[in-house]
Amino acid sequence: MKERIVVKIGSQILARKDGTLDVTRMSALVDQIAELHKNNVEVILVSSGAVASGKSEIKVKAKLDTISARQLYSSIGQVKLINRYSDLFHQQNIICGQILATKEDFSTRRHYLNQRNCMTVMLDNKVIPIVNENDAISVTGLMFTDNDEMSGLVAAMMGCKKLIILSNIDGIYSGDPSNPESNIFRQIDIKKDNIESCIQSSKSSTGRGGMTTKYNIARKAAEEGIEVIIANGRRDNILVDLIKGKDVISTRFTPSGKGTTSVKKWIAHSDGFTKGEVHINKGAKDALLGDKAVSVLPIGVTKIIGNFESDDVVRIIDDTGKQIGIGRTAYSSEKAKEIIGKSNKKAIIHYDYLYIEK
Repeated sequence: MKERIVVKIGSQILARKDGTLDVTRMSALVDQIAELHKNNVEVILVSSGAVASGKSEIKVKAKLDTISARQLYSSIGQVKLINRYSDLFHQQNIICGQILATKEDFSTRRHYLNQRNCMTVMLDNKVIPIVNENDAISVTGLMFTDNDEMSGLVAAMMGCKKLIILSNIDGIYSGDPSNPESNIFRQIDIKKDNIESCIQSSKSSTGRGGMTTKYNIARKAAEEGIEVIIANGRRDNILVDLIKGKDVISTRFTPSGKGTTSVKKWIAHSDGFTKGEVHINKGAKDALLGDKAVSVLPIGVTKIIGNFESDDVVRIIDDTGKQIGIGRTAYSSEKAKEIIGKSNKKAIIHYDYLYIEK
C-alpha cells in the first residue's frame, strides 16, 4: 500500500517580508514533493499564502475592514499561488489540482464524503491535490482557526499515516525559541506529556495561527493514530529527509495505536461544527467512560440545548457541565426533547457515531 501523507506549508514559509512569494523556497519544496511523488508517496499539499501573495498585487484606494481586505487579497492571491504551483509541478511532469474548502464543507457527512472522493480520484490519477481555505467566502463563523486545523481534518479524512506541518522554526520549544536556554521537544507522547504551559502564543505576521494551534491540532491527530511532525520548512531537503527517517531536528508526536473508523474520525474532528448540546446524568456518563461500547440513550439524557436536525453534530455534556464527547444525533432537537428520560427508545446518539474524549 502506498504511503499517504499531508504536508502543510505555512504562509511564513512562502512569503518574503515584503509579502511577495518566495519562489525559490516554493521551488525547493515542490522539488521535494515531486521526489516523494515519484517514489510512490501520495502527497496532499495544504498550502497557505494566498492572502500574503495577494497583498503585493494591488494598492487599495481606501482602508478596508479586516474581512473585506482578506476577501480581496485572497481572491487575487489564490490565482497567483496556484498558477505558480502549477508551473513548478509542470516542470516536474506532474499535474496538480486545486481544492478550496470552507469549514462548512466538513460539517456535514455528505460534503465530507464528496471532498474525500474528489481527493481520492485525484490521487488515483497521480494528481497532487493542493488544498487551501476559501478565504474569499470563509468569514467569521465559517473560518478555520488556520490551515493547521484544515491539515488535521484532511489527514484524518484521507486516512493518512503522517502529517508534516512546516513552520519557520524547528518545532516546539520549552520556552521562547530565540532564547538559547530553550530546548526543543523532539518527541511528545500525548498520553504522558503535557507541555501546553511551555508553548509561545505569538503568531506570525502573515499567518493566523501560532504554535498553540499547531500543538492542539497535532494532539488531536495523534490521538487518531496519525504521526505528526512539526519541522522547519526553510531547512534544505526537509521533507525527503523526514520521510527517509533521517534524524532531523523537529518535534514528533507519537501516534496512538488505536484504529478508528472514517466516520469516527469525522466526528472526532467536528468539534467546531456542533449545532447543540445533549446533557446526560452521572449514570450515562459512567457508562460512556467505561470500557464497553455504549450509545447515548434517552433514559440517560437530562436536557437538550440548541436547535438541530437529525444527523447534525452535537456536544455531549456530563452532569458537572463538562464536555466529554461529540456525536451525530439521530433526532432533531424537538424530537429529542420529547423522549428525554424514556426507556425503550432508539439511541439519541448511536455508538458508531460517537466520539468520547478520554
